[in-house]
Amino acid sequence: MNRIAKKFQALNKTERKALIPYITAGDPDLAATEALILKMAECGADIIELGVPFSDPMADGPVIQRATERALTKGTKLIDILDLVSRVRKVSQVPIVLFSYFNPLLQFGLEKLAKKAAEVGIDGVLVTDLSPEEAGNFLSILCRYNLDMIFLLAPTSSDERIAKVTKLARGFIYAVSRTGITGIQQTLSDTVVELVLRIRKHSNLPIAVGFGISSREQVKEVCCYADGAIVGSRIVAEIEACKDQTQLLEKIGSLIQELASD
Repeated sequence: MNRIAKKFQALNKTERKALIPYITAGDPDLAATEALILKMAECGADIIELGVPFSDPMADGPVIQRATERALTKGTKLIDILDLVSRVRKVSQVPIVLFSYFNPLLQFGLEKLAKKAAEVGIDGVLVTDLSPEEAGNFLSILCRYNLDMIFLLAPTSSDERIAKVTKLARGFIYAVSRTGITGIQQTLSDTVVELVLRIRKHSNLPIAVGFGISSREQVKEVCCYADGAIVGSRIVAEIEACKDQTQLLEKIGSLIQELASD
């Protein structure tokens, strides 16, 4: 049982739901990313999604696209991100999911990546543009190193596709609250409730809902029917808006506390 499974097990025992923040590694720089991971864990984050910057982020809205551009401009590389996680592991056991497009992982080398990820303390990998039909090889590699492969399912996913994905998924399932790209939204679509119920017919894995969740009220709403809420664009936007870097940790820490509060 890895850290993701242990976290959901512990949350279930206390009847709590997971808060899963996303940040882009290297935005505003790697030192800040390392400090942000530790601060978010301290302030109530249960699992952290760590985005690998990529030049063509097709599923991401403008907020995360700009974060990716800033990280790439700073020269952020996948090996730097893995080394960062190894430093985090010296002081924190918060579960960390590597959130990436497939190309950076393929260029690094899939076996090499899985081995290094396991060594430094990554717990799972979510590949935005890797379909279940093409994931078999990478999935088998990750399983050898006890790393979870996390898949996305959307309201448009057929029951056949849900069944296919749930047979492969490990850790938890990422239920996309809407079709389209990431970004803050004022209200959540009713279709996501139906999606979660449809997924539950096929799997006992925890289900976390993401894409567009930006407020404590939306987190609470999602956690009425899902096992966790994923908040990305709101946090990344706050990082972008913080011009005084000396205040960054305090600002993001306060936001995580707000999102995590009962």
